[in-house]
Amino acid sequence: MKLRLAPAVAAFVSLLALLAGCGGGSSSSDIAGMAPPGVPVFVEGTVRPSGQLKSNTDALAQKIGGIDNLGEFVVEQLESSARSEGESFDYEKEVKPWLGERAGLFFEKLEEGNLSKLGVMVASTDTNATQEFVDAQVRKSKSPYAKKSYEGVEYEYGGDEEDAVGVVGEYLVIADDEATFHDIVDASNGESLGDESRFTDAVSAATDGSLADVYVDVGGLIEESGGKIDAQARQLLQGAGIDPSEATAVASIVPHSENIEVDLSSDLGGEKAPSGNASDLLGSLPAGSFAAFAVSGFGEQLQEALDNLDAEGVPGTIPPHQLKKGLKQLGIDLEGIAGSLEDAGAFAVGNSERSLGGALVLTTSNSKAMESVANVGKLLRSVHVSGVTALSGKVNGFTVRNAELGDKPLVVAAKEKRLAIGYGLPATLTALASEPGKTLSDDPGYREAVSALGGTPISLFVDGPAALNLATSLVPRSDRGFQKAKRYLKAISFLALGSATEGELASAKLIVGIEK
Repeated sequence: MKLRLAPAVAAFVSLLALLAGCGGGSSSSDIAGMAPPGVPVFVEGTVRPSGQLKSNTDALAQKIGGIDNLGEFVVEQLESSARSEGESFDYEKEVKPWLGERAGLFFEKLEEGNLSKLGVMVASTDTNATQEFVDAQVRKSKSPYAKKSYEGVEYEYGGDEEDAVGVVGEYLVIADDEATFHDIVDASNGESLGDESRFTDAVSAATDGSLADVYVDVGGLIEESGGKIDAQARQLLQGAGIDPSEATAVASIVPHSENIEVDLSSDLGGEKAPSGNASDLLGSLPAGSFAAFAVSGFGEQLQEALDNLDAEGVPGTIPPHQLKKGLKQLGIDLEGIAGSLEDAGAFAVGNSERSLGGALVLTTSNSKAMESVANVGKLLRSVHVSGVTALSGKVNGFTVRNAELGDKPLVVAAKEKRLAIGYGLPATLTALASEPGKTLSDDPGYREAVSALGGTPISLFVDGPAALNLATSLVPRSDRGFQKAKRYLKAISFLALGSATEGELASAKLIVGIEK
């Protein structure tokens, strides 16, 4: 049986489709009470939005895909798909009479990198009509189903996908296998995800008025993967006050008439979440950048990494506790440079492969860093590294040219309180000087992105049209998938990401701006 409702419910999770505008529905009880305890991924959302939520989703559908009513469009696609496969499906008669307002799904396992053991729960306003729908789909199925029972709940098992389908309480339940179906029945009668403080604490930070909320138990996923997390990544997270084995996250998807907002809240499992604001650095990066980001506290993280590297050494090359000492004797105060660094940012410019350029920009409180940068260039030349040339003028630094880098040189330069490591001399030098009228903060699209984030400091910006122009020049015309996607990508005016912290709670906001 290809249960036509199942694809639609799964679609709302990825925002590929919504069963919107198909009549009213009553709110359901807590769907998390149907999910087994400890599931690492759980999604709950609205499949029959109304009011402002419906008008916003329809407005976005019109701007992105030229679709006037998203719900009607989805229904037409489902019915058309059924006809093309020689099956019948009538939403108005088979689904609309009983479909509730909410639906949810979960994954119980992470196996070999893939989420598995899927369970889907759809609220029903009329369980008798829902059962009639299941019975009708079973009769239509070309592959047989067997009627079974568990804890007094009857269900069907089999079909093309060997899934389990039945009505549990006030919900239509569809599960990957019998074991998952049984777990849902057990959760509905006893302990469930909805009873766990780990879950309730996390979802309490979800945004009101969202279309869907996605809960992820980061520690649970790590455990499901056998505890496989890169040792260096774990050390970096813990150094930032994050215990990955205890972390949870909730993402809320909120459609507005002119943008899509995704709010992320995460309990990082540490004593205190990382903090800082690098939005001033981001706004000072060159205008015309098709992508740029900035982070605060970079110097602290780099210093910790250097301390670890110095303590361990480089096998076969540098003994432990000799890296900093050796470089200092050569006039390169690596520890001093790292200790003086504050924020870090990066940007990219260009509209073709030939014009691509960009740089990593670091702010520093120590003007002596310029001397160390120059000394690095001298060291490279002294050991006869080919292609190294000292920069002249008011900028300290050097360039490195070789065939592997392409037409442009790698540039390392310092001026006043900025260090830059970039590709291409013009882009790198531009990063060292924030000229009035020539920074991102002067760009109308960037200002719109900052405004859309509200009081959340911006940390990443992507210019939609500029990024699409570059992609168009790089992707072959023969790539049909990209050519089809361009129709929808053209609607994106910008991407903006902002972040903030409060105690152990870290939050982020992603805004996808839509062309008016």
